[in-house]
Amino acid sequence: MNFVLKEENGFSYIDEGEGEVLLLLHGLMGALSNWEKVVEEFSKEYRVVIPILPVYDLPLLTTGVKTLTKYVHKFVRYKKLKNVTLLGNSLGGHVALIYVLAYPSVVKAMVLTGSSGLYENAFGGSFPKRGSYDFIKEKVEYTFYDPATATKELVDDVFRIINDRHSVIRILAMAKSAIRHNMKDDLHKITAPVSLIWGRDDKITPPEVAVEFNEELPNSELHWIDKCGHAAMMEQPEEFNKLLKQFLEKIKK
Repeated sequence: MNFVLKEENGFSYIDEGEGEVLLLLHGLMGALSNWEKVVEEFSKEYRVVIPILPVYDLPLLTTGVKTLTKYVHKFVRYKKLKNVTLLGNSLGGHVALIYVLAYPSVVKAMVLTGSSGLYENAFGGSFPKRGSYDFIKEKVEYTFYDPATATKELVDDVFRIINDRHSVIRILAMAKSAIRHNMKDDLHKITAPVSLIWGRDDKITPPEVAVEFNEELPNSELHWIDKCGHAAMMEQPEEFNKLLKQFLEKIKK
């Protein structure tokens, strides 16, 4: 990525472009590069901000989705962000959902793609074995419709994280927290406009999850991307950006 990572007041983040704020939240083992094509496209017209979520740096006792949400709010207050459109993938979508319920006055709209919060089939139902590169490669490929999307660099990153004991116990704690914090009973309270952009071949948060989100969120629309898995903005960036642009134009009116 050609974007500058800024370090300030204990936060690491990308802040590109000017205009209305798009705040992007990555997933459990996601990286800033997952959003690369979104930043490239939308920083021409919007201010695109991505904080690095401290998934592996929280004290074990407080590692969970609520703590991440509080961290995001500290960042939002520090940067004095207002009228924000939240975009969340996977765990980042879950944090976005909790955030909009806790701080509705800050959020203009929300975009969810492969979001957890209702049901998630993490790692295809089995936890990754440390030490087995082939196993990790297979599980990273499982995330996508086209296994080739799982580049060696991406697999190497996940392998490194899984083989770090400090990181892996926090991943487990965060995954358990996400399962405990099911959003079903709260979704009807979210009145902000929501666009659900979903890979039709998502095996982690399968299509029925998107349908349920659409049924429970009162002001939502659902869009499918064919031949696409759990991270639409990575696997089908042109289609994702097209649908995102349509939604952003619609909520401008």
